[in-house]
Amino acid sequence: MIPHSFDYKRASSVEEAIEILQNGSYAKVLGGGHSLVPALKLRLNAPETLVDVTRIESLKGIAIEDGTLVIGAANTHHEIATSADVQNTLSFLAKGASAIGDVQVRNKGTIGGSIAHADPSADWPALLLAADASIVIQGADGTKTVAAQDFFTGFFSTILEESDIITQIRIPIPPEGTKSTYQKFVQPASRFAIVGCAAVKEPSGATRVAFAGVSDYAFRDEAVESASSSGASAEEAASKAAEGVSIMSDHYASEDYRKHLAKVYARRALVEVS
Repeated sequence: MIPHSFDYKRASSVEEAIEILQNGSYAKVLGGGHSLVPALKLRLNAPETLVDVTRIESLKGIAIEDGTLVIGAANTHHEIATSADVQNTLSFLAKGASAIGDVQVRNKGTIGGSIAHADPSADWPALLLAADASIVIQGADGTKTVAAQDFFTGFFSTILEESDIITQIRIPIPPEGTKSTYQKFVQPASRFAIVGCAAVKEPSGATRVAFAGVSDYAFRDEAVESASSSGASAEEAASKAAEGVSIMSDHYASEDYRKHLAKVYARRALVEVS
């Protein structure tokens, strides 16, 4: 399959990329390309211009700053999975990154590209929701920081405007003794999550639980969180998974099966962090 013709422009700075995106033509940001390129080949997307941001140094790097783990949007899944800073502070993010796609995808795909694409079955949205992350966005009107809970708005939808670029992901390092996990029922060909459950439990008992693959977009499950935070058993808290949620149904899993899997994987995750 062959995409429509397009112009290719490599930006040397975030500001240059934003300027290109504002030039009036339909443009898309190219990160790792593992979401965008297949859409181009299938002609599901037909931008006039691709803006390559992968060589902008300010979008790279992983560091700890004042109790916050900072991940550049252009870091690859492999770089995150193998980062000592990630492994030593929020190991479930490294585990989740190592379970994305295959070696090629992990070596080229980026965290910023993944969350901007917002595939409902992608791993990063649920991981960042459970981690209580914030997303830094630079656009024509300056820079803003948005909670992950407010970033994902629907099926392949986010709050990003046409000229916005994700620059960083900022994640507060949890208290010592916090436990975290990511449990995933994998679609064997794509390695996307048919159901993925990320859970973080702090020593106080406060629990955050987020799902991928269950609904039109990743979400925090407040019913499960409330039950677990109040001292309910893993079995009891997990029984509330995906209550009142519009559940996807496709050729991989029916609505009933996905709801069942949500409970199963919520229980596994909660047992892991107990």
